[in-house]
Amino acid sequence: MEAIKNNFQHLKGTVLLILVLLVIAEIIWSWSTNKKTYELKDTFANISIFIGFQISKLLFFGLQYSFLNYLANYSILKWNTTKFTFLLTLLSVDFVYYWYHRLSHKIHFLWAFHLIHHSSLCMNLTVSYRLNWLNTILTPFVLTPLVLIGFPIEYIILSFAINLLFQFFLHTEAVGKLGILEGILATPSAHRVHHGSNAVYIDKNFGGILMIWDKLFGTYQKETETPVYGTTKGFISNNPFVLNFKGFVDYFKGKMDYKG
Repeated sequence: MEAIKNNFQHLKGTVLLILVLLVIAEIIWSWSTNKKTYELKDTFANISIFIGFQISKLLFFGLQYSFLNYLANYSILKWNTTKFTFLLTLLSVDFVYYWYHRLSHKIHFLWAFHLIHHSSLCMNLTVSYRLNWLNTILTPFVLTPLVLIGFPIEYIILSFAINLLFQFFLHTEAVGKLGILEGILATPSAHRVHHGSNAVYIDKNFGGILMIWDKLFGTYQKETETPVYGTTKGFISNNPFVLNFKGFVDYFKGKMDYKG
């Protein structure tokens, strides 16, 4: 486990540098084209949330890995560590992610975790890591079916990381529609729809990498009008602590009467 953790930390440093450079490039693009996709307080909130999320991942990595290893003792199959197995794992992770994401919009308890991701009124690359600090508690349970099927834990973790990394590139207005890829892969256009609070966009385009799941299960929607970002409740806060815990407060008060 320690070797996996060290390899992840080394890789994360390189990836983080690339992501930071892309954010800077997007800020320059936004400023030079007067797109106004960044708002100062919103961006600082995103950065604060990102830092907190990284800390939570470091704190819970050992617990998550131990839990998944324990479950592996009860797996019904054993897959060899081959390229085919990895590709199948990647596809399966995307399928499981689709349903987890979709249920996060339908089940109030899960929406309490997911609300923060839809709370920004902007759409830019920093919004991609606007993730609840308590998500790390849910992750092992989301991955449980894949472990019980027998996929190698390292493949599952890597596939999930690739899925989330891919989604980073979807949170932007700098990329228009991608022609033939629309409806096949998750694209920035498809994900702008997902973040739109427009009536036609509510609960659409849940796929992480593929849009095929949305096509199969009737949740696909093309970008047909300019998205209005944020939840149907409108502006919530720029305070990272409020954003992380408001969903839970509303859940226990029975006030989950808004969508994203």
